[in-house]
Amino acid sequence: MSSSGLELPPGNGGETTEAPAGAAVPRPVEIGVDLDWTAEDWSEVRTRVERAGRAYVWLNLVEQRLRSVVAAVLRPVYEPVHGPEWEIAAAGPTGQEWVQRAAALREVSRRKGHLLDPADDTVLAFLTLPQLRELMVQHWPCFAPYLENRREVELTLDELEVARSAVSRNRGMNRAVLEQAERACARLLRLLDSGAPPSAGRLPADAVERLVGDRFTDVAGVHPDRVRLQRQLPAEELFGGARRLDGIGIGLGLLVQNYPGRRLVRLAEAGCRMRLLFLNPAGGAMRRRERELGLKRGELARSVETNILHVRRVRARVRDPEAFEIHVSDDTPRFSAYFVDADGPDGVAVVQSYLRRSRGMETPALVLRRAGRELIGRDDPAADGELSLFETYREEFEWAWEDSRPVS
Repeated sequence: MSSSGLELPPGNGGETTEAPAGAAVPRPVEIGVDLDWTAEDWSEVRTRVERAGRAYVWLNLVEQRLRSVVAAVLRPVYEPVHGPEWEIAAAGPTGQEWVQRAAALREVSRRKGHLLDPADDTVLAFLTLPQLRELMVQHWPCFAPYLENRREVELTLDELEVARSAVSRNRGMNRAVLEQAERACARLLRLLDSGAPPSAGRLPADAVERLVGDRFTDVAGVHPDRVRLQRQLPAEELFGGARRLDGIGIGLGLLVQNYPGRRLVRLAEAGCRMRLLFLNPAGGAMRRRERELGLKRGELARSVETNILHVRRVRARVRDPEAFEIHVSDDTPRFSAYFVDADGPDGVAVVQSYLRRSRGMETPALVLRRAGRELIGRDDPAADGELSLFETYREEFEWAWEDSRPVS
């Protein structure tokens, strides 16, 4: 090679190439110069990881559930005749290739000691979601007595393929795909349990929340403002069917402005007991709040007074007015909160703090689950006796209610 040339890496059948004599050859880039990630790179990667991790939890749960269903239905049919390797027989001639590949993977895992749980030492444990789907489709007459809608099951499994492909190949997915996958997973889990009653509660816990519940005590959700809260938890879902409803705030706009009076009447007639605590529109605390928000004197007070008049008209239509209590307080509440069925295991609360320069609808909203109390301190004996966030805010409500006075 001439001194002016540069030997390049083999790129054509292993042959070396030389740069033409006299050609300007760039200097090699120093190793490591381009290896560092910028803050934007790290932020993007973390977002990808968070979305993929959440999708993986859902997909893992669905796959395990589907594997259990397939085993429960097909094993009694094939195992008595074909023994422990009944999955190979169930796959039939059309599935010989993928089921044999799964069996080979199991053998490799056995030799390398990768089977950490004896329950996973089966061919079924190495079948992927599409292969489990294929087993169901091939043997649908066996599944038909347990699953009502074959088309919906198949379409839902097809819908999950986009997210499953992205997760398995470590590709990025946008928020819309993640949310679609979560909805599809939840729908499929309901379909697979169609013979059982749907999960109770207006705020069913999802797969990820159950995993990380001990890290966030009883917080089931955090939303930047009330608008985005209502996209995820509309007032109809929050208040509908409540047995007990306690509310505290300045004007209780989430309830009064988003839940029609006729529905409040039906709720009360169905046996729901309500306690609603407003800030006194004629008190000094109301004027201080108006100054904080930069409002004209009386502007906020008139709005709150209108809300109180509205719930008074609702109370007048209820057969048992004592079950519909309305109070006012002269002390500015430190937060607004709605407690739904707070005396039961499925209690839910929505809490928003009052900030100096922000209206109630503009402040971050916490969604709390009373059932989360079971998670607090489960691995920390020193935490016994501590109040959950739900109980802390509920206790504050009770103190404020005792210091308030009724509205006639």
